[in-house]
Amino acid sequence: MCRLLFSAAASMKNIGKWRIIAAVFSKTKGLKMSTVQYRRVLLKLSGESLMGKDPFGINRDTIMQTARQIKEISDLGVEIAIVVGGGNIFRGVSAQAGSMDRATADYMGMLATVMNALALKDALESIGAKARVQSALAMQQIAETYTRPKAIQYLEEGKIVIFAAGTGNPFFTTDTAAALRGAEMGCNVMLKATNVDGIYTADPRTNPNATRYKSVTFAEAIDKKLKVMDATAFTLCQEQNLNIVVFDIHKENALRDVVQGKDEGTLVHN
Repeated sequence: MCRLLFSAAASMKNIGKWRIIAAVFSKTKGLKMSTVQYRRVLLKLSGESLMGKDPFGINRDTIMQTARQIKEISDLGVEIAIVVGGGNIFRGVSAQAGSMDRATADYMGMLATVMNALALKDALESIGAKARVQSALAMQQIAETYTRPKAIQYLEEGKIVIFAAGTGNPFFTTDTAAALRGAEMGCNVMLKATNVDGIYTADPRTNPNATRYKSVTFAEAIDKKLKVMDATAFTLCQEQNLNIVVFDIHKENALRDVVQGKDEGTLVHN
């Protein structure tokens, strides 16, 4: 069992000044001291990030790799809230384009996020992490209904909280749900996990001359029309001073490097 010693600045929102000194005891490695930059984070996982190389669904190796990365930073003392998408199972916008009613399609997408949340919880618990799923839609037989005080209590107890069913309302993306939950939980930062290691001047997959931004302000991102997330989510983060780090979840040790303040991904800030 890890013993964690915390030393932190007074304000949860003062990004860059939080320093948690985590003393991690291991039978094989003895006492290991690690410094992390963020005390509490909101990790946004897309449904597609769970597919691996499969055309749809959940790839077991991929979700286990993601779970191990999450547990690693939990063991460092970071409190972790997660919002997961459902695009690997059902994408509401695509269904709407095929003439399905938008609200119906969005509710179906919310159900897909619940499936992903349960799968991620199972993966985390299989490697010894403690996790809870809270759903914005009531489905008490398989997940708790979201309540802010209970979610915060779980985080303070060191449990990983996975938020499912988006905001519980149609017409809002899971990025918006992530911004909302991040603000509600008092998170220091939103970590947006993608398949690219940050924000670039152009698409690095098609333009070899594209360069990665180390950091960019919200205003610069808007001015340069950089696609970070949908406008509603982006504006909410900006208004709530919730910084965003865009990074590649499939890159080895990327999540750990981000929470330790290393040069990984792109930081979006006010």
